[in-house]
Order: sequence, then structure tokens, then C-alpha cells
Amino acid sequence: MTINLGSVDEGQRENLFHTRCGIKGKTYSMIIDGGSCANVVSSYLVDKLGIACMKRSTPYRLQWLNDCGEVKVNKQCMISFNVGRYEDEILCDVVPMQACHVLLGRPWQYDRDTTHHGRKNRYSLLHNGKKYTLAPLSHGSVLSGGGSVPFPKATAADWVKMVNGIQKGSLSTRLGIPMIYGIDAVHGHNNVYKATIFPHNVGLGVTRDPQLVKRIGAATALEVRATGIPYTFAPCIAVCRDPRWGRCYESYSEDHRIVQAMTEIIPGLQGDAPANSRKGVPFVAGKTKVAACAKHFVGDGGTTKGIDENNTVIDVNGLLNIHMPAYIDSILKGVSTIMVSYSSWNGKRMHANRDLITGFLKGKLKFRGFVISDWEAIDKITEPPRANYSYSVQAGVLAGLDMIMGQENLVEFLDDLAFQVRNNIIPMSRIDDAVKRILRVKFVMGLFENPLADLSLANQLGSQEHRELAREAVRKSLVLLKNGKVTSQPLLPLPKKVTKILVAGIHADNLGYQCGGWTISWQGIGGNDLTTGTTILNAVKNTVHPSTQVVYQDNPDVNFVKSNHFSYAIVVVGETPYAEMFGDSAKLTIAEPGPSIISNVCGVVKCVVVVVSGRPVVIEPYLANIDALVAAWLPGSEGQGVADVLFGDYGFTGKLARTWFKSVDQLPMNVGDPHYDPLFPFGFGLTTKPVKS
Repeated sequence: MTINLGSVDEGQRENLFHTRCGIKGKTYSMIIDGGSCANVVSSYLVDKLGIACMKRSTPYRLQWLNDCGEVKVNKQCMISFNVGRYEDEILCDVVPMQACHVLLGRPWQYDRDTTHHGRKNRYSLLHNGKKYTLAPLSHGSVLSGGGSVPFPKATAADWVKMVNGIQKGSLSTRLGIPMIYGIDAVHGHNNVYKATIFPHNVGLGVTRDPQLVKRIGAATALEVRATGIPYTFAPCIAVCRDPRWGRCYESYSEDHRIVQAMTEIIPGLQGDAPANSRKGVPFVAGKTKVAACAKHFVGDGGTTKGIDENNTVIDVNGLLNIHMPAYIDSILKGVSTIMVSYSSWNGKRMHANRDLITGFLKGKLKFRGFVISDWEAIDKITEPPRANYSYSVQAGVLAGLDMIMGQENLVEFLDDLAFQVRNNIIPMSRIDDAVKRILRVKFVMGLFENPLADLSLANQLGSQEHRELAREAVRKSLVLLKNGKVTSQPLLPLPKKVTKILVAGIHADNLGYQCGGWTISWQGIGGNDLTTGTTILNAVKNTVHPSTQVVYQDNPDVNFVKSNHFSYAIVVVGETPYAEMFGDSAKLTIAEPGPSIISNVCGVVKCVVVVVSGRPVVIEPYLANIDALVAAWLPGSEGQGVADVLFGDYGFTGKLARTWFKSVDQLPMNVGDPHYDPLFPFGFGLTTKPVKS
């Protein structure tokens, strides 16, 4: 007898029952597993919801649910949950696990007298006199936000295994439609350990080199695909008009023309759209490319006082001439998706702006990909958020949102949406449009032909070729703002062979600081253990002559500097990592003890100050003491590129893509403004020539 199992059934044999459950109004991940000897809840869920626990009368040890080694299970709690209309309360052991939030094992199955239908992967049970059939949830789309990983320092193989596991669940459903997995790969594959971290966009705009950015897009696509992921929430094509905005480093420039040029990253990520392709139709070239996402539509870089998610007050001509052009270019290049901005335009939330999303973007610009919301952004359509959730669902979907991101209250959202469709509040034609657009992108990506990833690209993650590309980008992104207290006596390039040099500042030996936000975690982290790369300090040590003594002090005092008779000093100061609203700043000052380091060092010995920051910062009060000043922005993992230029292996070529202000009182101030009086104007940048070895 021959048994022929199709591919879907074969995948089903390896697929756990995975669904979502509601607990205290929030949505969590649930697995049912007949091999587990206990009902288990994650300590994360218990802590977040403040659920009371009790001691377990018979503690035991458990290992398989996490990667932290063996753990002692000594606590229990009652978990009240619902899966659709099925509501129950289960006693669960509390453990730190990564597989899911809730796991129902043999005790639940025995007590509820469940029947598992293996081929269909469904559970039937009788509870409180009612019969229920539980089906696994079909994952249409899944994402990893900042810091969302299989587990710390996961390898490419670990990522592929996780993504494929979720994909198998989607393929096992009735229609077998593959899910789409997205991630914030915004300066390289920045969530992933050992990936190449490229300079943030604020530095790439300085290069004015669209082909360089295209190559970065292609390298990023390979590294994202190496982990089994086919979709990135990039690029950000905001035109940042006020550096007080915490997302300004995600913007290429205050000038829309530079931002437009840098949309060349889209064909880098997706591949070049055929010359005869229809305008607005998404394009992805194959298994080495990823779907891109132009964001955040539209005007996010123009908010009042640079406050994140705030109101952009500008007339329609200003919106169309400053903030819209890069979207037109992105659509012409076949961008697959567009993400809507949290911000408002003249008081109207963008996520509820039907005129711009449906009327202009989908209508006039003929965009045929799908429009995705930002994380839980429909909740913020009202003020305060979720004040009228049904209205928010209605307003967002009717405005033209096709995919809704990050709903922790997923069950509530689905129930509310279904109710409004059944009652013709939201017409079925709107749902059909969204489904058509999402399926179009999935077809273009090749997900139906190749839904599962393999390890054929694993060696692309953090490859030497990509690190050399990032190093090139660092070199081209540096801007030389001052070179010598008098122009006839330049300090740079620095001599490699001297007696002794000082490298000072906490940013000199801190990989996390030079990478910035959106690196391994959402907000970024300090230190040198987050990923692999070269700090500026190590780059200096790699570059100078073997006889040159390099002394590092993170915060030297004046006496230390005077007593050591240094030939010169390299002072590296700047901002500490941040992302989104946590980076909003009214003062834009260098992080302490940066100013005192500049004073202590540059008042004693010739110094070059390297500023590591996501935007221009207050520097004028210290400028007179500084011999040479370099804006390094957020260079990423390849700090060797900084030393390449400081020591003259390559020349400085970068030109400011942002105006460098004298005082924050001048802001907002952009090139062409009537009150334009900068410290360093847009387009400024001194140059040096390479030194012959």
C-alpha cells in the first residue's frame, strides 16, 4: 500500500497547533502541544499583566522552552483566556519561555476531554455544555519589531527555522496562502547579531551617491534573505525639516531632491523594475531581493517643533513640493508597500486621511502595492488613543489602509472589523481591494512558488564584502567642518607615526553608540557586546604606525593631558542612542561628559573632535578651542572608515545634507529660509587629499 501525502500535509506533520488568545483585553500567542506534561504561561505575560501567582507545591526543573539553560519551576497562576468564543480558566506553571506566551499541554487536554484531529490540526472539546472546535490561526503577516528576535544572538539558521515554522502554519490552512514576514532593516539588517550595520540615512545623504545607496540596498537584501525574511520596512524617505525630531537620523536630508535621489535604494532592495513595467505596480526581482516599504506617508519630517507623531502645518503646495516628491519616485521604481505616518497634516491624522491615501496615493499616483499602517497607529486616530476604537477601525480601513500592523488587541480588532463589514459600515469592496493588493505583492515576491527559506544565503550575513561596502559608506559620509585654527595650518590628515596620541571620549570605544538607535534593539544599546564590528578606538590602533603609542581615556582631566605630552588627541563625543519620540530634543546638546572632555583636552593639546550623532548638535560654544571638527553621524559597525579618512588613506569628500545651526533658537531653519544664518550651511564640507604612503 502506498500513502501519498501532499506537501501541505507533510508540512502539517511537523506543525504545532499555534493560535492567538485573549487575556485581559490583550492578544497573546498560544500553542497546544500533546507532548507537554504541563500547562505553562510565560513570566513575561504574568509580569506585564500583573497576574497574582502562588507557590507550586511540587517544584520541578524544565529546559526545553527557553535558551537560558535549566530553570526551576516553582510558581503557578490562574489564567483566564478566550480563543474566539471559547472562554476558560486554566492553572498554569510560570516559566521564562520564548516559544509562546501560553502553552496548553496534556493536563488541559485530559481535563477537557479534547479530541485532536491530526490531519486538520484541530481540537474538539465540550466545555460548560457547549461544543467547540479550535482551528490554528492563519498567519497572513508577521513582523519583528526593534529587538524582536528568536533569542539573543540568534544565527541565520535560527532565524530561518523560526520563520519557516510560522510559514508552515500558514501553508497548512485551508487556502494555503503564505504569510509575509517583515522586519525593520533600516540601516542594514540591524536587528540581527553579526549583521553588517551601515551608516544611518543622515550620513548616507551626505555622500550624495545614489549608486552607493543602491549597492547598500542590494547588500541589505541579501542579509535579510539570509535569515529567511522577504520584506523590510525601509527606506524612510522623510524630509526632516527640524533636527529636534527624534527620527531625523532616518532622513537623508532637509532637501527633498537629495531624498529623491536616495530612493535608488529601492531598486537595490527589490531589483530594477523592467523598463516596460506599468507605473505603480510593485516589483521584486527574485529570491535574493526583498519587498521594500517607503515610509512614512506623508509629511512626518515636518511636524511642529520636530515633535514625533505631531502635526505638520503646511499648505498643499508645500506638502506636494517638499514631502511628496520622493513617494512619486518610489512608486515609479516599483516600491511594493508604503507605510502611513503617525503624524497629522493640518490637524487630520494621516491614518484617517482618505483624500491622501485613497484619493492621491492610490488614485492619482496609481500605486498598486499595499498600504500598511504603522505600529498600532489606528489606535491613535483618536485623542486619547482608543477613545473610540470602533471609529478608529472604521476611519483607518475606509481611509485606505490595507494591512494593519501590531495589534496586541488582535481579537478585538478582528471582531470589530467583521462586525462593521457584516453591517455594511465598511463595504466588502474595501476588503476586496486590500486583499487584492496584499496578494499582488505576495505573488510578485514569489512567495507562492518559494514560501520556505533555506540556508543558501547564510554566508551573506555580515560578509566581508558587505563590511567593506559599509566602510566605504562611512568614509564618504564624513564631513570635515574645521581643519586648523588657521587655514594655513591644517591638522588633518593626521600623521600615523608620532610618539604618543590620546584617544578620549566614551564614544570612541562604544560600538553601540556609533551604531545608534534601531540596532539590535529598538532604542539601541551601548557597549561592545551587542554585535560585531570595529570601534573608532580600535580603528585608530589598526591604522597608526606600530611605534605610535595609543592611550585611551574615556574622560581625562586636564592634569592627565598635560602630564603625558601627547602629540595630538582624537576626541570622540556625541549623542547616546535613541529612536522615535525618545529622541525628541529641544536642546540638542552633546551628551555629558562630552563638553568637559573637549575643554580638558582641546585646551591643552592639538585635537580633532569627532561628533557621533544623529543630527547637528550644539557645537559653537566649543568651536574656538577645537583644531579640527568632523561630523561622523552614526557610522554603524565599520568604524575603520573613520580612521581611513582621519589619517589620510582617503580624503574627506562629504557635504552637509543638513544645515548646522548656531543655536536651537534658530530652529526650524532650512536652506532657503529668509532667516538663514547657519554655523555651517547646507552643502558645506572641507576636503582633503589622500596622503601617499
